[in-house]
Amino acid sequence: MAAAMGAVRVLCGAEKERVVGTHKAPGACPRCGSAVVAVDVESERRILGLPLCLKSKRKYSCTRCFRRLVTLYS
Repeated sequence: MAAAMGAVRVLCGAEKERVVGTHKAPGACPRCGSAVVAVDVESERRILGLPLCLKSKRKYSCTRCFRRLVTLYS
């Protein structure tokens, strides 16, 4: 069963993410009040081993409670 799922991922286009960089973000966590960190992530989607698209995202999270934070305005 696991081998079949791996084959489906290769054929349909699995998405791989890698961290490009991290830095301190302005503001504080609304839950615990500690510092916020911003992580720049590149995700690559492949189909049959060929690169299809490359997306860059910035994700925010708390350094103490590790809660993922979402920006309301960008």
